[in-house]
Amino acid sequence: MNLSVPRRVTAVAALAALALGGLTGTSATARPAEAAGAAAAPDISLTAVKQHLTDLQSIATANGGNRAHGRAGYKASIDFVKAKLDAAGYTTSLQTFTTSGATGYNLIADWPGGDPNQVLMAGSHLDSVSSGPGINDNGSGSAAILETALAVSRAGYQPSKHLRFAWWGAEELGLVGSKYYVNNLPSTERSKIKGYLNFDMIGSPNPGYFVYDDDPTIEQTFKSYFAGLGVPTEIETEGDGRSDHAPFKSAGVPVGGLFTGASRVKTSAQVSKWGGTATAFDRCYHSSCDTTSNINDTALDRNSDAVAHAIWTLSAGSTTPPPGKVFENTADVSIPDNGAAVTSTVNVTGVTGNAPGNLSVGVDIVHTYRGDLIVDLVAPDGSVYNLHNRAGGSADNIVQTFTVNASSEVANGAWKLRVQDKASYDTGYINGFKLTFP
Repeated sequence: MNLSVPRRVTAVAALAALALGGLTGTSATARPAEAAGAAAAPDISLTAVKQHLTDLQSIATANGGNRAHGRAGYKASIDFVKAKLDAAGYTTSLQTFTTSGATGYNLIADWPGGDPNQVLMAGSHLDSVSSGPGINDNGSGSAAILETALAVSRAGYQPSKHLRFAWWGAEELGLVGSKYYVNNLPSTERSKIKGYLNFDMIGSPNPGYFVYDDDPTIEQTFKSYFAGLGVPTEIETEGDGRSDHAPFKSAGVPVGGLFTGASRVKTSAQVSKWGGTATAFDRCYHSSCDTTSNINDTALDRNSDAVAHAIWTLSAGSTTPPPGKVFENTADVSIPDNGAAVTSTVNVTGVTGNAPGNLSVGVDIVHTYRGDLIVDLVAPDGSVYNLHNRAGGSADNIVQTFTVNASSEVANGAWKLRVQDKASYDTGYINGFKLTFP
């Protein structure tokens, strides 16, 4: 977050009981997605979000300790995020600009579908300051919207509105990337953006829970979510107008967002409300110690889930179930490092005869080095079908659907996904496993 520009004074938007109109058309007295009959947002995995932070930390470490504009670490960060989105089915584009004598990059990712004249957009700045790796500021927001975007893909989500995600460059130099994007949008395109959500510093180590008080509909969406958790919120003032939502608001786009605090000191009243200590919300703000150790897991988890809730609620869509009968296990199963094999089990019932020759096996494994893993499908009679055998080298995660000829197997029974890590130093877990019978 850039706190170098003059503060903008805003009126406090109370409106706690405001009916949610415009973006959602639902009542504030109910959870918006539920009231609209829309698909519920998925739980965003804290482990997955933190893995993105670990990857950003590794990028900074390998590139002089930071991910600042004009430095190799920033371009590597952009390439890292872009590769994940491309693999997940997004249409991505790099927008370049020049500032401070160096090329800057914005990454824009559009999810196919939705009304192109009704765009819901979420963004975070991806650059750090030059003095540190910028893991809370702003790896936290960048990782949360990345994992939410990946969750959109995994769910096959079909929103009514068109979804667009953005990672901004050179925010720390004065919101340069987001200003460039907004200023270069034709007015007809700007008018299609019905809401912009900004996430900057959402995992501060001594956190508060702050909600932007700009657009009342977006504000109430976040407030309702945290109220459902029993977590009190306050209006965000420390970074008011000093992050990437400001250019959008200036252009007339409804904006909102979340924040957990920067260099200000948490008051005694806020300590009573949220816990923590009467010290800075983030003592490592703009410093070399803004590393993966500078994150509060509870705040990051809550805010990441709030990101997804707002995206699902304000885009008002549905999730299309896969065709056929689906049997799924979404319980996390830890994979021991260089240890024994573990399994996730789905119990198939009500299917006549044998399994098909095109059994669809959906695998979602979060892991820091897929080249360590052996992954098998084990049929109810113990027959083994190998899906993955230590391929992929240093790439992370296995999120893939395999097709298995299981026509010799009786369909009903306990099917297992078996995973074993065969080398040291890398960790992960089975995030989900499902079988789809056509």
